[in-house]
Amino acid sequence: MKYTHLTNTDLRVSKICLGTMTFGEQNSEIDAHAQLDYATENGVNFIDTAEMYPIAAREATLGNTERYIGTWLKKTSKRSELVIATKISGPNRKMEYIRNPLDFSRKNIHEAVNLSLKNLQTDYIDLYQMHWPERIMNMFGQRGVSKIDNQWQENFFETLTVFDGLIKDGKIKHIGVSNENPYGVMKFIAESEKHNLPRIVTIQNPFSLLNRLYEVGLSEIGMRENIGLLAYSPLAFSILTGKHLNGTQPNSRLGLFPQFSRYSNDNCHKATKLYQELAVANGLSLTQMALAFVNQQDFVTSTIVGATSIGQLQENITAFETVLSPEIISEINIIQELIPNPAP
Repeated sequence: MKYTHLTNTDLRVSKICLGTMTFGEQNSEIDAHAQLDYATENGVNFIDTAEMYPIAAREATLGNTERYIGTWLKKTSKRSELVIATKISGPNRKMEYIRNPLDFSRKNIHEAVNLSLKNLQTDYIDLYQMHWPERIMNMFGQRGVSKIDNQWQENFFETLTVFDGLIKDGKIKHIGVSNENPYGVMKFIAESEKHNLPRIVTIQNPFSLLNRLYEVGLSEIGMRENIGLLAYSPLAFSILTGKHLNGTQPNSRLGLFPQFSRYSNDNCHKATKLYQELAVANGLSLTQMALAFVNQQDFVTSTIVGATSIGQLQENITAFETVLSPEIISEINIIQELIPNPAP
């Protein structure tokens, strides 16, 4: 296992981060504990979750993922060996059952942090992230912003002030953003520098062979401002395993939750077929090539991988031993030029 540091921190993290959003829906508590055991036994020390998990989000299962991690932490006493990241939910996603209103007010942030601490059975959270912005912008299924959310009132300073207090209280150590764009990242940086407030250390956004939109704007910001990418969906909801090329598998995430269709359009299918042909021609599985590509990007701090079985998790972790040659990278970029970012 290779390790690095979360940028601007002393937190040493594995280049693989265990994603957990299947815990409590597709995976039972026993399954979850088995995955946590396997991942940590193989050198993974970085775990990512969220208050809204598991996926697909619904009131009946809300918080199960954090609770399953919490019972495992209590059972194993491994908390001090690990870096735990979780997230607060923002508005605009029809999840008012979490809190109403669902915003980043002082009251809501404190409530969310305290509940996550309780669910995780820990005294502190290493990385606390805003799961998506308060303002309506280019979230899932959109490539850009065509209208401004005039109902939203800018509150970067106020939000950072709340996090500053929580850091001083010892409840969280560092903060990050998720599903954010260049405008939001730069505003957070400007406010933190202007007022000597906590600085965001990570951006958790999608990045894969089918979605390289992070490279448009955010990658330069991340590298120049020393903010690392936590790349999620590196296998594009399992599309980049190749198993859906002959049709959606009924028991897969896409089969169970067809609403997550942003990786299922015709261009994604065409690009995936080309990537699979390239992988096979070089003696690789598509999974190996897809994960190795993400891992080799200079702006990626850690790649978030999830699974529904130990077999899948083993394959994913092993794939990080693969190093792609400059020639394969060049061939990947040719496909990207031919079918650029087919997944919004």
